[in-house]
Amino acid sequence: MAIRIVRLGTERLPGEGPRLGTVRRPPRGVKKTEYAAKNFYDIWLPQLSPSQGLVKQALAAKSDREFARFAAKYRREMSATDPRALLDVLAALSHQAEFSVGCYCMEESRCHRAVLRQLLIERGARVA
Repeated sequence: MAIRIVRLGTERLPGEGPRLGTVRRPPRGVKKTEYAAKNFYDIWLPQLSPSQGLVKQALAAKSDREFARFAAKYRREMSATDPRALLDVLAALSHQAEFSVGCYCMEESRCHRAVLRQLLIERGARVA
């Protein structure tokens, strides 16, 4: 049992379980009824997405230093009560179920899901 960190819209891996979309906005041009069938997500969790301003900051980050500033601000957002509680629930569930969390970004190292991976690990989650 573990959480997989994935890129939404890619082929699902065997045993991946349900996908949780940790994105601010649903995929453009895709009907809501087709999100799962097109490998985006089964459940939308925008509560674990960076705020709109931080999404813009992450997309504009050209250096490791700029991305680190984004990561620090995203961590602060995730320390609020609701996101923190949701992260704790996912970490606990990772010991009993298989599921995945993801975002659309091409490269995980420049995406909030890299920070999300660390936040989950810090809470004791099993991450594949």
